Amino acid sequence: MVTNLSESLIARVDRLKGLADQGRVGRLRRGIEKEGLRVDGEGRIAATPHPAALGSKLTHPHITTDYSEALLEYITPVYCRPGDAMAFLADLHRFSYRHLGAELIWPASMPARLDGNDSVPIADYGDSNIGVMKTVYRKGLDLRYGRIMQSIAGVHYNVSLPDDLWQLLRELEGNTDTSLEDYRSARYFGLIRNFRRHSWLLLYLFGASPALDRSFLPDGRVPEKLAPHGESTLVSRHATSLRMSDLGYQNKVQEQLKICFNSLSNYVNTLRHAIATPWQDYRRLGVDEGGEWRQLNANILQIENEYYSDIRPKRVARHDETPSQALEARGVEYIEVRCLDLNPFLPLGVDETQIRFLDTFLMWCLLSESPWIPDDECDRLDDNRRLVVERGRDPALRLLQDGRHRSIADWGGEILAEMVPVAELLDRLEEGEPHGEALAALTPLLEDPALTPSGRLLARLESTGESFLEAMLGLAREQAEGFRDTPMDPAREALFDELVASSRDQQADLEAADEEDFDTFLARYFERAREVRSVTPLQAGERS
Repeated sequence: MVTNLSESLIARVDRLKGLADQGRVGRLRRGIEKEGLRVDGEGRIAATPHPAALGSKLTHPHITTDYSEALLEYITPVYCRPGDAMAFLADLHRFSYRHLGAELIWPASMPARLDGNDSVPIADYGDSNIGVMKTVYRKGLDLRYGRIMQSIAGVHYNVSLPDDLWQLLRELEGNTDTSLEDYRSARYFGLIRNFRRHSWLLLYLFGASPALDRSFLPDGRVPEKLAPHGESTLVSRHATSLRMSDLGYQNKVQEQLKICFNSLSNYVNTLRHAIATPWQDYRRLGVDEGGEWRQLNANILQIENEYYSDIRPKRVARHDETPSQALEARGVEYIEVRCLDLNPFLPLGVDETQIRFLDTFLMWCLLSESPWIPDDECDRLDDNRRLVVERGRDPALRLLQDGRHRSIADWGGEILAEMVPVAELLDRLEEGEPHGEALAALTPLLEDPALTPSGRLLARLESTGESFLEAMLGLAREQAEGFRDTPMDPAREALFDELVASSRDQQADLEAADEEDFDTFLARYFERAREVRSVTPLQAGERS
């Protein structure tokens, strides 16, 4: 199977290399969303409101918050060059540090010092109906899962392929009878299936959360997988990403959805079912209690964003659409990778080498054969991922591939070898060989787990005796000093100043324009959400 997959991959890549040399292949487009918890000078989660000097978190296109008022979220525009996205992200940090006072941006995915559930403040988006909806949604997350899980931070990486590349692939594969929109969506889902089968590799290479502060477990119960390091820190010796473990973004109710990403219709219909299906335990928690909204509804999912996954198909939605309706109406536009920890040793949590590797990995997922996921594979799809999350740096660990048990070094080395011609293809569009260099830089991590971010973090704690809080606070201070001491791009500085004022005006306009009460607004929203924008029946053999 591996040999056939490689032959198929090489044939596609070789044909695309020739077209790239003719200037017919465009660049990938990408954007970065990076979260970072605001903390005080002692490493405690900030209790202060989102700084007004940063603009409105409801309407600012680049500086907002995620779940918590303290959880900053930075969003770059879409760029063809990774360095441009990184430069924009760096200036967002520099701009923020002009207005944070003594506060710092926490560099790790696992949160700073907490003081129980209520120490994580829920974001407040103002008095407009859409703002109230965003806040009530977060109240529902608190009710269902607690706030502490929502204080975890990460990096989301958004990638799309240029239209000319989709057209070339469709022609090369003889699918000209299929519309470009349908072909693109089907191929994106093929990419997602391969990603789901192999995302363990990203968790091994980029997982950076093997430790946490004891305050993350307020009930005092310590799972067996964690061991004490000093008085205030817990570590998992071989873990790569506690953020992606059962301590982080996991949900047993959602596990019964079984979304296996075989097609757009499978994905959309399953989400629509979850949003419309009541869940008895959530119903008992209450929804609208005498005018006090506790959650948006009592269904399996309040809205689609509540579904947790390490990758999502996406399309920019219009003002009257839900994300699924946008996908139904116009197909998949890009994919969002969601399994990336913040690397605390990097000021931005991510660097260009990682981006170049991710681009190569995603193109490998796209160009490799990607059969549909049968029910039995769907049921165990996350098994390898779970093993790597909990024991990825254990030399004795073996993953299961087609009935064979393989080491990370063996299987990962095979994947990276297949990625080499894909890197060569992408480097046809670049000066130098940045994708090939990214592969070369990360290959040694397969043989030496101590070189991974999780290995480096654990080694630092063990060698210095620092607590998790002390180590991360030290890095936060160093990174803050660097951002404060370096100038911004003047044009971006002017843009950010302008966006502060315009975002405030936009929020005020939204609040002034509302003509219906929140109950009516929400009822109308879910009425529209139930509308099917284009009917796409399930295909034979597809799990709903």
